[in-house]
Amino acid sequence: MTSTTSELVYDPYDHETIFDPHAVFRRLREEAPLYYSEQYDFYAISRFEDVERTLVNRETFVSHKGVTLDMLKSGMEIPAGTLIFEDPPTHGIHRALLSRMFTPRRIGELEPAIRQLSVGLLDPLVGAGGFDFVADLGSQVPMRVIGMLLGIPEADQEAVRDHFGRNRSDDDVADDGVLSGAIFSEYIDWRIEHPSDDIMTQLLNAEFEGDDGAMRRLTRDELLAYVNIIAAAGNETTRVLIGWMGRLLSDHPDERRVLVEDPSLVPNAVEEILRFEPNTLQNCRYVARDVEYHGTVVPAGSIMVTLTPAANRDDRHFIDPDRLDVRRELGHHLAFGFGAHYCLGQALARLEGRIVLEEVLRRFPQWDADLETSKFMYHTDMRGYESLPVVVP
Repeated sequence: MTSTTSELVYDPYDHETIFDPHAVFRRLREEAPLYYSEQYDFYAISRFEDVERTLVNRETFVSHKGVTLDMLKSGMEIPAGTLIFEDPPTHGIHRALLSRMFTPRRIGELEPAIRQLSVGLLDPLVGAGGFDFVADLGSQVPMRVIGMLLGIPEADQEAVRDHFGRNRSDDDVADDGVLSGAIFSEYIDWRIEHPSDDIMTQLLNAEFEGDDGAMRRLTRDELLAYVNIIAAAGNETTRVLIGWMGRLLSDHPDERRVLVEDPSLVPNAVEEILRFEPNTLQNCRYVARDVEYHGTVVPAGSIMVTLTPAANRDDRHFIDPDRLDVRRELGHHLAFGFGAHYCLGQALARLEGRIVLEEVLRRFPQWDADLETSKFMYHTDMRGYESLPVVVP
């Protein structure tokens, strides 16, 4: 349990901590900026500057062994092409390839389609007395958009989304089938014979310079892993963001009223919501060589846990960080990571979040979250609501 006495304990599997980690994170920042968990054998850092320093030090903190506590503990083998688990030079090569599919121009061109989708989902809810931020919006908009980008048939998009939901458990984390992208094999085979203007087709035909300097294309395993990670990230991150929008703007009606009166603040509000409640409890790295933090050496072979929600509320970096302020001048937060592994799809997530919030506020200037019937997702790798019904007056 989260300790409120002199004992300071951070347990990333404790449901009370996952639901509201901020009290214990506040104590970690002040009392133990480098924390060691004897129970789970990991180190943790909680201050903004320390998290930034860790995420850019790719020689010391590596990703190829996994970036979650469960993966690192399991010793599982990461499939080739799983971008978020790669290190230089492979990561840079593969990231540059994928960046071609997420250019600012391409993302910007999606706005009319995303808005039309949002309008189509929201208009039937007017007059219904309420809706579910996750079921009606968060589980729909990202799924449809990423499915369209990848080239997943509309009839199959919900099944693909639910595949990742079913596999998000500690028991499955060591199953590399979850990461291999085998679910997309038939779609890849179809696109080989029926090319289209989608990411799968582009990845099938993309040529790039490999580690040895020779031009090549992605192997089938790499291609499947690419499609898999795009589909997973494209569904989950924005779904959780939309759920937090519903909860936080219910809890802070004055801030919501500001947005109703001045919709130009919506993009900044999205950033503030991301800062205030990022969608992950923690991100992890394997320590490849000894490194010192706050006078203590973290030995090679250790696991380093970076606490994103703690860093995003560090009063050394943010003024009055425990207050939600849609007018806040943010600078930058760490909800999308930092450094070379900065979230490749962050522009798409921001665009979807902005459009959904704009369209919600146009129709529903007031709502109250029904927390008694809501369902929270108690998982360290994706922290947020599975269901968030709201009542509209």
